Amino acid sequence: MALVAVTVAATPLVLGGCTTERKPAARPAQQVAPSPELTLTPADLSRNVPLSAEVVPLVTGGKITAVRLVDDAGTLVRAEPREDGSAWVPTAPLRPQRTYTAAVTATADSGRTTTRTTTFTTAAASTKPQVTSTLYFADKQTYGTAMPVTIGFDPPISRAARADVQRRLFVTTKPAQPGVWSWVDDGSQVYYRARDFWRPGTTISVRAGLEGLPIGKNQIGDADRTATSRIGRQVALEVDNATKQMRVLRDGRLIRRIPVSLGKRSTPTSSGKMVIMEKYQHTTFDTRGEPNGGYVVNVEDAQRLTWGGEFIHGAPWSVSDQGHRNVSHGCTNISAANADWLMGVTQVGDLVTFTGTEVRLESGNGWTAWNTSWGQFVKGSALPVPADLRPAPAPPARAVAGGVPTPGPSASEG
Repeated sequence: MALVAVTVAATPLVLGGCTTERKPAARPAQQVAPSPELTLTPADLSRNVPLSAEVVPLVTGGKITAVRLVDDAGTLVRAEPREDGSAWVPTAPLRPQRTYTAAVTATADSGRTTTRTTTFTTAAASTKPQVTSTLYFADKQTYGTAMPVTIGFDPPISRAARADVQRRLFVTTKPAQPGVWSWVDDGSQVYYRARDFWRPGTTISVRAGLEGLPIGKNQIGDADRTATSRIGRQVALEVDNATKQMRVLRDGRLIRRIPVSLGKRSTPTSSGKMVIMEKYQHTTFDTRGEPNGGYVVNVEDAQRLTWGGEFIHGAPWSVSDQGHRNVSHGCTNISAANADWLMGVTQVGDLVTFTGTEVRLESGNGWTAWNTSWGQFVKGSALPVPADLRPAPAPPARAVAGGVPTPGPSASEG
């Protein structure tokens, strides 16, 4: 028993003498997650910065989590991000010859952060000629379902400057109905609309943030304009020259037929899709000095459809012609009773479609945003169109006997 005990006790000593000394394994160096890389525009200490400046962060390895902009009095300047997060846009134009400081923080997935600041000074009030902008979308109104957001420019915007202007035009809708801006060829107007008509009850908020915006080399934007309004009930008018009748539809249901007299052959009414632009209980048409004009007449219940002077209005002098023949100078004549009733039914922004007359509606003669297919409309954008708003591609041609392809069915563009 004593031998066994000694042997067992000694065993660890024998084993210990046959092993080399082990050093603890070196721990691998712990990798430290990198912080985001962040640069800002305007660059620090920039001067003569336009009043339309935006804070543009360029971040690698993280995302922007905080932006704070203050003026030289320490007052917070409100700014909102663009939808794609590419820039923070002050909600009002900056003031001339003021100094602003932006502090921007980016955060990586690891939680590490980087904060950068930039301080810049805005330019003095510009002496360059201003481009006059007109926002044809007033605040706190109710519009029809075809109401495009329309902005007019005088002088027109050159093609080279349209992208810069379009970047400063903002529209939000509730519920969301994404749309696209599209320019008239001569640059005198730009329209915003969705693929389809606005849904009744939609709220639309618009900002044309053009004050102090450099437009080309020699011009500057005039003002910052905002408006929020809603879309009312769906009303549409359809006028057929063949029958000399107007159909009035509300929510797709026919509620009245009205006899009309349109423009005579020397002064024809335009065919196409128009939008009611203005409504007057009383107005005067004075066409002295205009081609085919030379008259002055007072009219009641007039609704403008084109810049060229096409209206729907009461015309008691042509009641015997209404429904039978065209005798007007391009307007749509209806009886005084029908004109009074129609004024109570329509809204600015309602669609009016004319068919069968001698001439086509010219682009830009009124708010002609609906007088084209969606595929053609989006081609007027000066900026890339989001993929989900591009028209569907045409289907491939189908092969037929003899190897001659025929086009596939046309794609609906809305």
